Amino acid sequence: MVNIGLTSRDVARELARRYSTMSHDELDLLESILVPMKFTKGEKILAEGEVCTNIYWVVKGLVRQFYYKNDKELTEHMAVENSIVMCIESLFKEKPSHLQIMALEPTVIYALPRQQLEKVAMKSLNIQILYRKILEESLINSQVHADMMRFESAQSKYAKLVKLHPQLVLRAPLVYIASYLQMTPETLSRVRTSALLGDGE
Repeated sequence: MVNIGLTSRDVARELARRYSTMSHDELDLLESILVPMKFTKGEKILAEGEVCTNIYWVVKGLVRQFYYKNDKELTEHMAVENSIVMCIESLFKEKPSHLQIMALEPTVIYALPRQQLEKVAMKSLNIQILYRKILEESLINSQVHADMMRFESAQSKYAKLVKLHPQLVLRAPLVYIASYLQMTPETLSRVRTSALLGDGE
């Protein structure tokens, strides 16, 4: 058992609080499949070519989801505490992932193995609801990010990130924030300076 300061029961309760009310028996079912994991800074949670078999709940730390294109590293997603991370195509098609997941800080995660989650969901309507809401949240977050990239200016992309994910802005390296927002570090630096000057007016 990984010693991480929170029990599986604590995590099951938090997931139930966030996504679906559960009875004690349903909490027992959910708790029974949770897998605690601990990663050092820079450690891979999922490498390119591996099949993603889990939905990851970040308990502590900061993680980055990224891929390579034309020998360039591009950030797809970042997540801090109380966030879900998964490679959804690999998870459901059971095919090797192009995406990788890495810990940017010492990180504690609880994994929800998809196959086991689907088995316990067959026994509980509330766990089915939890599963559906997790997937909905992931899809909505992906859509929000895609729309932000398509329709927003550099300034409004940064402002929206500050509003939606303030911890990411405080903790993630600027090079990854720039990549996530699809701008150069130089552009991000100018946007941040402009935002700070604007706040000071």
